[in-house]
Amino acid sequence: MNLTIPALLDLSHTLAADYLSRFRFPWEALDGIKDLILTLGPALDPSEYQETAPHVWVHNTAKIAPTAYLGEPCIIGPETEVRHCAFIRGSALVGAGCVVGNSVELKNVILFDGVQTPHYNYVGDSILGYKAHMGAGSITSNVKSDKTLVVVRNEDEKLETGRKKFGAILGDHVEVGCNSVLNPGTILGRSASVYPLSSVRGAVPPDSIFKAPGQIVPRQS
Repeated sequence: MNLTIPALLDLSHTLAADYLSRFRFPWEALDGIKDLILTLGPALDPSEYQETAPHVWVHNTAKIAPTAYLGEPCIIGPETEVRHCAFIRGSALVGAGCVVGNSVELKNVILFDGVQTPHYNYVGDSILGYKAHMGAGSITSNVKSDKTLVVVRNEDEKLETGRKKFGAILGDHVEVGCNSVLNPGTILGRSASVYPLSSVRGAVPPDSIFKAPGQIVPRQS
């Protein structure tokens, strides 16, 4: 499976396009998300974005619930909804038309336009592609239980990331079923789907359905 950024993500749907284009693999971009936001924020059009707190930029058309927490630095894009009790810990670049739902926690992430994390999701040290959707209760697990560095498993290949914290990369139009766990270093190809209650590890090809470990089938046209 091709794990490069162009194979997984349409860069026309994020403010991070120029930044991401510098890298081959998407996880290589995780270290610089905070600095990226601190660079992008001051350059945003002040007639469209308000700096509601130091290093927190929110588009005028975004809807932010009064109980939501926006930690710095973060950018919330146009027409995005951040619902009650959402917890944005910081280093979160959230695109246009996204949903960050109740009790959702974001940390060190890029959400492309149209991403939905609507109910009880944890997304950390991850990148979610255009119109990716995480079902209720699905989470990214971003640290291995033995605290060793994350390795991406791609068929018979093992790619060393050099990272202790790395959740998942969701390609464009990915669907993750409810209450699924994306283990550290999970990569979901474009338009892949994951059954509810799954525990996913490694690379899942584009246009396929993850039913269970070792049971991945092509999507029927």
